[in-house]
This record gives sequence, structure tokens and C-alpha cells, in this order.
Amino acid sequence: MKTGRKLFIYDTTLRDGAQAEGISFTLQDKLKICRQLDQFGIDYIEAGNPTSNPKDIEFFNNIQNLKLKNSKLVAFGSTRKPMISVEEDINVAALIRANTQAVAIFGKSWDMHVIEVLKTTLDENINMIKDTVAYLKAAGKEVIYDAEHFFDGFKANESYALMTLMAAKEAGAQWLVLCDTNGGTLTSEICEIVEKVKDSMGDSIGIHCHNDIGTAVANSVEAVIKGADMIQGTFNGYGERCGNADLTAIIPTLKLKLNMNIKCGENLSELTTLSRYISEVANMAHNSKAPYIGNSAFTHKGGMHIDAVLKNPLSFEHIKPELVGNSRRILMSEVSGKSTVVKKIQGVAPWITKDSPQAQGIIDHLKQLEYDGYQFEGADSSFELMVRKMLGLKEEFFEVKDFRVHCEDKWEEKYSAYAVIKVEVDGVEEITAAEGDGPVNAMDRALRKALELFYPQLNSIRLTDYKVRVLETTEATAAKVRVHIETTNGDKTWGTVGVSTNIIEASWKALVDSIEYFLYEEKARNGLLKGSHNRAEDYGAASCAE
Repeated sequence: MKTGRKLFIYDTTLRDGAQAEGISFTLQDKLKICRQLDQFGIDYIEAGNPTSNPKDIEFFNNIQNLKLKNSKLVAFGSTRKPMISVEEDINVAALIRANTQAVAIFGKSWDMHVIEVLKTTLDENINMIKDTVAYLKAAGKEVIYDAEHFFDGFKANESYALMTLMAAKEAGAQWLVLCDTNGGTLTSEICEIVEKVKDSMGDSIGIHCHNDIGTAVANSVEAVIKGADMIQGTFNGYGERCGNADLTAIIPTLKLKLNMNIKCGENLSELTTLSRYISEVANMAHNSKAPYIGNSAFTHKGGMHIDAVLKNPLSFEHIKPELVGNSRRILMSEVSGKSTVVKKIQGVAPWITKDSPQAQGIIDHLKQLEYDGYQFEGADSSFELMVRKMLGLKEEFFEVKDFRVHCEDKWEEKYSAYAVIKVEVDGVEEITAAEGDGPVNAMDRALRKALELFYPQLNSIRLTDYKVRVLETTEATAAKVRVHIETTNGDKTWGTVGVSTNIIEASWKALVDSIEYFLYEEKARNGLLKGSHNRAEDYGAASCAE
């Protein structure tokens, strides 16, 4: 297929994304993300407004030491204020002091905003755009003009909205970016308006969409089809209100569906890892339902679907998950067939077939566990550990000799529980204690505190989710409960499950599984994991004794 025209990806995670509820990047966070975006091949990184807060000012002072290989750094600001000269505007001066190769300035395209928000005249707004662009251009900057509220302004007063663009273009702006700032423009309107602007202004048109009606990605892609060459957005769709256009969906769509020429398309297999990394730095839960990069993006549960995808992945997958660095997941559930279970077993023991006696033994045990309340959907790690145990492949990384959990009635205090745990690793015992915000948190902290002496790599993992489901509501407080724990090391996320009439015990089972699974993964990464061969006799795994 012939490669499409060249496009430019403009990331504003560090500025627009930082305006999302719940996100507050530190200086080091911004530097880390900037470095990763550059390595991925993002064309432009909008890093902040050097006049808005001390943190952004400090960032621009520090970023000069970070030599970017692929990306242009962009400082963001606005046109000069009304009725003053551009030379005396302190915000414009700060854009120049930021010492970036490119600057982005926003100006008003909607006549209502000019009159009611800026409280100035339409002519003065045109002068503000011209003066600011020309001044920055004369200072040697690549100027990106963001036409704020452009689509609303175009619908309200088409001729004036186009006049603001022409003012920026004639003053020397290299890019004219059409912003759907309120995020409420329909895709059909985006297409029509971008096409008209393209006819009037020519090349170097950009698109910047917000997601207030859930169409930011579609609007951005359609704008490209109609002629936009720069796409602005954020990783994971972070942004104010409902967020910005999500680059993790836009980038692979442009590359894999439209075959466009984008620099970061060469590193597309790193997309999922980068998305999850930014989630971790932002301290936000990764969206499991996100297209392309979510944990559920290539996950299959229904028996007929699973059977088809195992025969030919194209039957229920629009791309190969590996293209974006993701992977296929087959869920264990009551609607999974025998072939599905065997396929999951083969991930641990490749020699197992449908006709193997071990397979039937595991399936029977799985049914019993599900009857007892276990559910392995989303808890593949616990399933893998169960299979290893039944095949005689389970390794003892540690033994818990004793543990005790104490809860106190000081509910208003930060730590309302503490745990004491004794573990043994290779004949060496260790006793530790830790406080926690509740019994599960105390157990988690105490167990990892003890084991980190033997396995220091455990300091990289943390719990990201904890769910409790009551299974027998008629039994009231004596009911059996199922606990599901989700854990991450920043690169991978895994789920484990525990069931008991004692919520502490159920939590403990899931917690121990999460740590054991991580240690298995670490050993596998170093090529030391038992179970990597193809013959059962290598391990004496001829039976399925529990």
C-alpha cells in the first residue's frame, strides 16, 4: 500500500492534559514524560505555559539540559492583551525567554468571546493576533496559531473566523490550528468546516479537539481526511472536563487504517507501554477499555468468539495486538469451552492437549473452584499459579510461617490496623511489622517489607485495585466473599483472586498470589523459569495431584 502524506503529531499532555481532574505533574514527572515522548517520536511536545505557574517556569529552565532527538519543544501562551503594545506584554516576553524552538499562541476566533470575554473590539482582536505572531516570528520562533473556539466562531460568524486565521497567516504563522475548544461540534460539521478552511487557507492546517460529546478521536481523524496535517491531542485522552482527543487511538488509526506517514509510526509497538507509563506517572488508573492499548482491547470471553479467534485472529480482531505492543487475552469464565481452558494451560505447559489426562484434571478442579466461588475472569495470574501447582511446577519463593493482623477502633486515624508477619526464604526467617490503612493495606505493607529483603525488585509493584464481592448474601456476615486484587509494576498489570468466608483470608490469598506471580515473571524474564520446555517428563508432571 502506498504511504500517505506526512502528518505531524502534537502532544499537549503536559499542558492540556495536566488540566484534567486528579492530575498534578511534578517537575520531575514532566521531564520524565517529555523524555519518553521524544524517544517515541512525537513531533511537537507542548510542555506548558511559562507565565502560568512557577512549576512551568522551572520546567523551561531545566529542559535546556535535556537534549531532545525527535521532538520540538513548544511553549504555550496567548496573544498580547488588548490596547497595549506587544513589546510591553510580559506574557509574550516570557514565551521568548522560554527559549523553545516553537511557540503556540491562542487567539479568539469567536466574535462573542472577543466582545464579552476580552471586552474589546473585533478590529483590536485582529491586531492582537497580527502583532503577536509577527513579533514572535521576528524573534526566530516557529509560530503555531491555535484558533480558540474556532468551530463555534465559524458557525456564528464565518467571515470573521476566517479573518482571524488570515491575520495569523499573513503575520507569518507556520500552522493554523482549528480548535473545537468546547468539544461540542459534530463530526459532519468538522468535515465541512475543515474543507472550507483548507480551500481558503491552503496547507499547514491543524486540528485540536475536545471530547465533550465523545467524538474527539473521530473528529480528529476526519479532519485529517479533509486536509489537516497537524493533529493535537494528549496521551490517554487526559484533559479538562471530558478530556482531549486521545493520541493512543489517533496515532494507530492514522498509521494502520489510513497508512499515513507519521514519525512515531515507526515505534508503534511501543505505544501500549508508553501509554501505561504515562498513566503511572500521572497516578491515574489505566483505562482497561481503551481502544488499541487497553487491557480489554484484545480480550475474548465468549466461547464461540474464542474458538474463532484461536482459529483465525482476524475473525474477531481488527489488527494484530502486537502492532501496538498489546497482547491477546483469553478470559476464564463459565462461557469458556474446553479448548479455551486447554489453550490457557498451554501457556504454562505447552505439551498439554485436549486429550491429556492432566487437562481433564485441571478442568474438573477449575469447575470445583468456580462452584466454591472463584472467578478467574480478570485473574489469569491465579489461574496460572493453580495450573503450576497441579502440574508439579510450582516453585516455593517464600513460606509464610505466621501472620497476625490487628485492627483498632481509631477509625479517624490514618493507620487503623497493623500486621506482624514471619516469612522464610531459603531457610532464612524474617519477622516484620507494618501499619496500614485497614487490615489489607497492613498485610500488604508487612509482607512486602519482609520479602523485599530477599527480593528487592518487589519495591516496584503496587496494588491498583481491590474489589470485594459477597457471594452468599443470605448468610449475612457469615457469607463467603471473593476478593479480586489488581497489581502493577508500571509496565504490566495482573489480577489475582481469593475466596473465603473470612475477608482477611480471601484478601491474603489474592495478595500472596500477586507477589508469587510477579516473582515467576521476573524469573521467566531471566530464562530461569521451570516449564519452558515441551516434555512433561522433564518435570515429573505426569499427574494432576492437587
